Amino acid sequence: MDNLEQKKYPIGTFQWPENISDAEIDLHIETLKYFPQKLKRLIENWTDDMLETQYRSGGWTVRQLINHLADSHMQSLSRFKWALTEENPTIKPYDEAKWAELQDSRSEPVKSALLILEGLHYRWAHLLKTMTNKDFSRSFYHPEHQKSMNLRDMLAFYAWHCDHHFAHIENLKKEKGW
Repeated sequence: MDNLEQKKYPIGTFQWPENISDAEIDLHIETLKYFPQKLKRLIENWTDDMLETQYRSGGWTVRQLINHLADSHMQSLSRFKWALTEENPTIKPYDEAKWAELQDSRSEPVKSALLILEGLHYRWAHLLKTMTNKDFSRSFYHPEHQKSMNLRDMLAFYAWHCDHHFAHIENLKKEKGW
């Protein structure tokens, strides 16, 4: 893996699992549950200049990345709820790159995004803890991927998503000696 690929995918690309055990579900839920506090600790005392730093050349700033996490995870919680209350609903995709260019993502303090993540992950983890294996088998249809995606796989993806973006910021912090 070259340096650019390493910076894009510091923990590797997501691999769709064939099977996810109950123990792995519990670990994924724990990842989601504690992610906001872990992220907050990572960037505490960062200045605006630090938040305006791209985690890699051509990538988003840390500010955009944190706002992306709030946007993405809001979408995901809604998708989980649709799948739990409707039969394989078709979700509406969104253009995450365009959302990251909106002014709330580019220029607002990250405090509001961190508060969103804190409340959202608290509720999400609570919902996940109440779900049965049958619930995790429920799905939604993703028109961009042209396939149904079950909640068990989506939980694994979003646990990876947390770790993936955390690694972007953590690696930048190490690289800059912050």
